Amino acid sequence: MSKLTAKMSNFRWGSTLLLIVVVGIWSVPTISLLLTSFRGRDLANASPWWEVFLDPLNQDWTFAAYEKSLNLNGLGSAFINTLVVTVPATVLPIMAAAFAAFAFTFLQFKGREIYFAGIVALMVIPLQAALIPVLRGLVAIKQATGFSLIGNFAGTWLLHSAFALPLAIYILRNYMMTLPNALIEAARIDGASWWQIFWRLVMPMSVPALASFAIFQFLWVWNDYLIAFIFVGTKNPVMTYQVLRLLGQYGDGWQNVAAASFISMMVPLIVFFALQRYFVRGLTAGAVK
Repeated sequence: MSKLTAKMSNFRWGSTLLLIVVVGIWSVPTISLLLTSFRGRDLANASPWWEVFLDPLNQDWTFAAYEKSLNLNGLGSAFINTLVVTVPATVLPIMAAAFAAFAFTFLQFKGREIYFAGIVALMVIPLQAALIPVLRGLVAIKQATGFSLIGNFAGTWLLHSAFALPLAIYILRNYMMTLPNALIEAARIDGASWWQIFWRLVMPMSVPALASFAIFQFLWVWNDYLIAFIFVGTKNPVMTYQVLRLLGQYGDGWQNVAAASFISMMVPLIVFFALQRYFVRGLTAGAVK
């Protein structure tokens, strides 16, 4: 009983209530989206979504919007295309950034801090500002080599990975700086190569930082519209493009958009909840070093 009393006395009611209010406010759009997607079209047009709570049993609940979105509008193929774009565009920058962060942390070479400062400075360049130069560069590559990165998935992988690298290197390098240097020195004394130290020591210990960036990158690529539309186009549409098409020419397909949007939300939510135990730990490690 004394332990329970001590826990209650240390409980921060103000912070908890504030967090509950913030979570409630942020959850309103998601709840409205979910309820609207399950309501009948006529009832959803006639009354606002919050009236569901006044009489939940007498609602016209239906899966029609989900069935129409999945079966009639190509959302299933768009879902697969989005996975094809997102998974490589998440894995590739993580692997490249892990090698770079390891070098910036443990290897000694001339100009190391200058190179790192230059990489960090690249984070301020928005993707939209660099899009035209990038496209011109890819056109020049096609003219010189005959290999095109526009109109296929490889272009999206390359561009997403390139713009994700500065942030990934920054996060991973800050985390690796918190790892015990004595352990690395001991491995070197025992005859381990840098390659062995990277794969057997540093990478397993850097899982929280890797998972934190994986969440950021996955959410960014999954919800991206601009790059996917430019580099993949309408031939292999992704979820963001297909959901927009569900709205229809006259904007009368908004209930289908609600259902499709909730389907699109499920995968990022699964990824976040699967990796959330690493999220705060990976972001805060090395923040004050």
